[in-house]
Amino acid sequence: MFDELSSKLEATFAKLRGRGTLSESDIKDGLRDVRSILLEADVNFQLTGEFLERVTKKAVGVSQLRTVSPAQQLVKIVFDELTVMLGERREGLKLSSVPPTVVMMVGLQGSGKTTTAAKLARKLKGEGRQVRMIAGDVYRPAAIDQLETLGKELDIPVYADRSTQDVVKIARAGLDQSRRERDRVVILDTAGRLQIDSEMMDELVRLKDAIHPDEILLVADGMTGQEAVKIAQGFDSALGVTGVILTKLDGDARGGAALSIYGVTKKPIKYIGTGEKTDALEDFYPDRMAGRILQQGDIITLVEKAQETFDVEATKKLEKKVRKEGMDLNDFLAAMKQIQKLGPLEGVLKMLPGVNTKMLKQANADPRRLKWVEAIVLSMTDQERKKPDLLNGSRRLRVAKGSGRPISEVNRLLEQFRDMQKMMKKMSGGGRMPPGMFGGIP
Repeated sequence: MFDELSSKLEATFAKLRGRGTLSESDIKDGLRDVRSILLEADVNFQLTGEFLERVTKKAVGVSQLRTVSPAQQLVKIVFDELTVMLGERREGLKLSSVPPTVVMMVGLQGSGKTTTAAKLARKLKGEGRQVRMIAGDVYRPAAIDQLETLGKELDIPVYADRSTQDVVKIARAGLDQSRRERDRVVILDTAGRLQIDSEMMDELVRLKDAIHPDEILLVADGMTGQEAVKIAQGFDSALGVTGVILTKLDGDARGGAALSIYGVTKKPIKYIGTGEKTDALEDFYPDRMAGRILQQGDIITLVEKAQETFDVEATKKLEKKVRKEGMDLNDFLAAMKQIQKLGPLEGVLKMLPGVNTKMLKQANADPRRLKWVEAIVLSMTDQERKKPDLLNGSRRLRVAKGSGRPISEVNRLLEQFRDMQKMMKKMSGGGRMPPGMFGGIP
């Protein structure tokens, strides 16, 4: 997501930083490049014009600054205005004071609506809320089966009725059951179409009037670019959408839909889908996303992800063991498995400040590398993992064959491990190892 936009903006700002002092014409040239970059990223034309107008107004006089680098100040102005364009502040789910909170999911067929309903249910359940899903897509073949399968996988109840295609009747019956079971949140999956039509909207309006949802969330396919913005406008004018969930952003390197949808509709992006798995749904923070686009990292989200996914008890146990006895390859493997829970390595690295697209290419953040490291370590005997010095030439060759990796990778891993052992020894020697070291990146 935003890879192309991000790398092009970074190249433009790097050019400006390289000049040291900036003239007004330098700034104008830089902003002209920014305009082209935004339009190439499929950002709405009118929004791009308004964005540049605000940035230009704020940038007047920036070339005269002495206490702060003019180029850095310009980046700060662009960051602030990108944050405004993306929605200014985080807007979460509005929960009803009288449960259950009713969330109605709407969108076109193929936008990932049913899967997103399950992702949202999983997220809310993880926050300690009792959730139920209602299968309201009665037209798409196997839509009910899909939701029931996801519900079973996540241990979340699903209300379904295959005896009728009366969606209002199904929704009301599902809500009645939810009230009896004292659920906190009910998520209603609805039918989509290949395009917006009056029949589809009439049914959704009847549903809205019957169940009075607290939230109407539009699930929009981020890969459709400006088409997603038009779709949002259509649904909003008919239903009064309360928020947007943008899906498939892991497959769109431009990000024009994310940068346009709030500016055009004034409906907040509440969540973004970043993958196919049911845990790939992130809260959307405009300022954090602006930081990612400008390659300033997103440490807060990284820390939150770590807190959600890491096994706290296992981490404490590992840290205590390393402090007392030192680090072996079993500990290294345990730390690696914790890291794998954070998702693709490239996604983790992108959240670190200063990591840009060029550095990622040089780092060769192949998502398979963690698996290869795991294969190498698991091809060693338990004794070899505890005492890596035992790994002579013939043993290393055996490990390489057992893991299916070249011996050069085995050698490189052992060298990196020795370097890490030295670092751990220094950090723990004076009792100054940072708390939760193994809850972080090894």
